[in-house]
Amino acid sequence: MTYANALAALADPTRRTVFERLRGGAKPVGEIANGLTVSRPAVSQHLKVLKEARLVTEYRDGTRRFYAIDTQGLEAVRKYLDGFWDEALTRFKAFAESEEPRRGKRKGKSK
Repeated sequence: MTYANALAALADPTRRTVFERLRGGAKPVGEIANGLTVSRPAVSQHLKVLKEARLVTEYRDGTRRFYAIDTQGLEAVRKYLDGFWDEALTRFKAFAESEEPRRGKRKGKSK
């Protein structure tokens, strides 16, 4: 249930902001925290939750830790949401196809 943990992690607005800041690539905590209304240790805690939810990966470069989006974890969320999208499209298609004969009859009556 990776997607459930990921969705729960992203429910927090600050955590979503932290996650969104990684959209452009890997960053160290200080750069992620820059301009946020929460402290750097709080950002580290948010990153920890995102990492546990498999939305973020961490690696070291010398003494600095960098964080990046975990594409595998994000893929699990995408697949989960795609299921809803696929189902919605299938239902829309079925509805549109069931309306087609009705529309044809209405046009015939109004002429």
